Amino acid sequence: MPTKTHGLFHWNELMTWSVDKAKAFYADTLGWSYQDFPMADGANYTVCMAGEEVAGGIWEMTPGTGMDGVPDHWFAYITVDDVDARIAKVRDAGGEVVKEPFDVPQVGRIATVKDKAGAVVGWITPPTKSSA
Repeated sequence: MPTKTHGLFHWNELMTWSVDKAKAFYADTLGWSYQDFPMADGANYTVCMAGEEVAGGIWEMTPGTGMDGVPDHWFAYITVDDVDARIAKVRDAGGEVVKEPFDVPQVGRIATVKDKAGAVVGWITPPTKSSA
């Protein structure tokens, strides 16, 4: 996945209760193909492909993980230069840090924030080429 510039959208991820249904829908309507990657917790992460281009990802929501009652939705991530430094600005601006920064190996450092109006988005600092 190419590194984007600070402040630009970096990644889009479908959060769904049924990966199989989502895959079928987007394959039928957009012609997407998929690559599944096993995760350390035993789950799979699905990368969506539009031809040779990476289009986004699919993550399956599971009961008991804080997502109960949340409908399927697309979730976006914005590149930031330093997640840890930027979350202080969220609080100062009247926003909320929904999920404190955490590391995803080979992906980057991520936090989930909510703006003053209640919109939720992920912020990500991708790994540098030397640490990737």
